[in-house]
Amino acid sequence: MRRPFIALLLAGLAGLPPAASAQQPDGYAMLIVSRDRLALATLCDIGVYLQDELAARLMPGEEAAFNLPPGALSIRVDSISGPGPCKPGMLRPSPQHIDLQAGEVRHYDLALGVGGYYLQASSR
Repeated sequence: MRRPFIALLLAGLAGLPPAASAQQPDGYAMLIVSRDRLALATLCDIGVYLQDELAARLMPGEEAAFNLPPGALSIRVDSISGPGPCKPGMLRPSPQHIDLQAGEVRHYDLALGVGGYYLQASSR
């Protein structure tokens, strides 16, 4: 009930006719990456790289949310700090590729497999 009222109010504040603002899609997608305390038995910080740029550092129990433009996205996860086995390896893990749609919310959990860390779609 309140949603149409809020849309009309925002449209009025933006100077747009209500019909025009209601037809425009959301311009961003949301990506949420979570690190469960128990799923990864390591104290290493895990880096989340978007388009090969470090975007977040996740410690056990943390999550990061990103508002991103729609389109193709390259995501890579790897350990980034700590002693011994926490140091990144010589080879970069392969990135995962997803395609985001405007207004979409995607939730992923960090996981560890034979090839290293990766993102798996969350059941949340």
